[in-house]
Amino acid sequence: MALSLQTSSAVPLRAAFSQDSARDATSVSAAFALRAATTRGSQSCVRAGNATAQRQQWRSLKVAASSATTAEPAVEEASVLRVIISGAPASGKGTQCEEIVKKYGLAHISTGDLLRDEVARGTESGRQAKAFMDAGQLVPDQLVIDMVRARLSHPDTQHKGWLLDGFPRSPAQAQALEEAGVVPDVFLLLQVPDSILVDRVVGRRLDPETNRIYHLTFSPPESQEVSARLIQRSDDTEEKALARVEVYKQHVTHVVNAYREKLVEVDGNRGKHEVFADITSALDKAKTDKAAAAGAGSEAWRGMPTRLNDIPHSREIRQYFYDDACAAAVSAVEAGKQRIKLECLIPELNPQMDVYRIGTLLELMRELAFTFARKGKRVKVCVQGSMGSGIFAGMPLQLAGTRRLLEAMDWGEEVSHRIVLGSVGAAEVAPEDDVVIIMAPQNAVGNCILDDLQAMVEAAAPRPVIILNPRLKDLPSAAGVMQVSGRAERVAFTETFELCYLMRLLYLSGTQYPILGALRMRYPDPYEIYKRVDISFGVERYDLMASLPSLPSSADISDAFAGKTPRSQTQPEGIWGWLSKVF
Repeated sequence: MALSLQTSSAVPLRAAFSQDSARDATSVSAAFALRAATTRGSQSCVRAGNATAQRQQWRSLKVAASSATTAEPAVEEASVLRVIISGAPASGKGTQCEEIVKKYGLAHISTGDLLRDEVARGTESGRQAKAFMDAGQLVPDQLVIDMVRARLSHPDTQHKGWLLDGFPRSPAQAQALEEAGVVPDVFLLLQVPDSILVDRVVGRRLDPETNRIYHLTFSPPESQEVSARLIQRSDDTEEKALARVEVYKQHVTHVVNAYREKLVEVDGNRGKHEVFADITSALDKAKTDKAAAAGAGSEAWRGMPTRLNDIPHSREIRQYFYDDACAAAVSAVEAGKQRIKLECLIPELNPQMDVYRIGTLLELMRELAFTFARKGKRVKVCVQGSMGSGIFAGMPLQLAGTRRLLEAMDWGEEVSHRIVLGSVGAAEVAPEDDVVIIMAPQNAVGNCILDDLQAMVEAAAPRPVIILNPRLKDLPSAAGVMQVSGRAERVAFTETFELCYLMRLLYLSGTQYPILGALRMRYPDPYEIYKRVDISFGVERYDLMASLPSLPSSADISDAFAGKTPRSQTQPEGIWGWLSKVF
């Protein structure tokens, strides 16, 4: 859904994606821009007068970036369960899947069933898969992944929840699911000794008339007539069973590491009812925890996510931080704050580390706008344009093309009429605007944005102005004017914005790896210092070490990491505190 546009140039937003803007978009990375632009549906913006050519160009650009912008599953209902179950051949996984589906009504997704269905329906994926199967080869990971992701986008999985049966089987498959934002609530791992697995395989028999599986010891046939026609499948031998178990064990460790925080190990060397009782306990707990989190709304903070140096972050991790930042902004506005600063500097939201990450910052910008628009507010979303004139015209590289990307993004049907795009300046503020949000305002060498920003803030008063990830420190010009002239006034103005949200990762000075911890603050809560702790290879956690009422210093963080009380909390106050600092 295109938005209306209200600026001094007054160009309709629906006339959005021209050849010039395509070049700008390319400078910001087509893949990231398209991910931001297509997250909530297909965009519908083309420039009038050359619509056909621009639609073709837009489709071409989408194709060029398709490797980074495959369709994501629709948003799921908050109360549904998402479960992955894994187990070696003959671990009883099939039996437990039947019980889970029967009790919880989840959509059962088995890669074997998916492959057979695609082949039977003669789809393109099915034809490709059949070619590999007919040649006696394994179906490639990417083909299976595409089938699973397509199945997870079906409406029944959104309303009923889903049970992934034996998938992912490899690290590549697990990584692909995470990159697509597919994260389970529970990862069930059935544990059965190898010797028992072999016994179960060797004793299996198939009824060719009913396709029912029996076991000579654990589930014998009900009559002599059935027993007489049972056959043993060619791959149900001890040698082949051991080989399959070995292949499973080679991959399962890596898959388990990907879901360590969701892992529930279940002893599968028992009767099926005892096994299912443990599974029921785990799923009921997950459902209760999920309902409690949903009841708390998007403001629920559940601690620091892990593996934040793995980029790109999954949709779930990005949304987790978006919700946290939006909750802080709402709290600050409801408390009457007028000049609000939000800084979310996780790797994928920090263009200072990589200009291509502006795409995810655009996502956060949109989430902020949606948050206030859903509360009935009219939101002005702003990004600065070119500053200066003639040969001195220019803008920061990080913001190049972002205005056109904002115009091309899909803003949905629900609240788009309450969102208007603008630039930075007093003339951009309309009487009907309730909230102004400015993305990453920053100075460029030789040009200072602060005059326009201050004029805009004063024109908007007493309405709140929110600046997201600003960079408002002075940058030197050739003549040194920005370093000296009016600097004190500019610094004083920037300090009038109150920091109401901070998420920053902590590293050794001058490095960006490894992550040592994190610093978080969400208004009106205190600052929190987290320390990253390695548990085992590929497994980590974040421990909350200290909470402080004000922004901690480097010394405070070092003290917290060492398990000491931060020194700013131990120094005496008043005249004695001042004297202690002097002497």
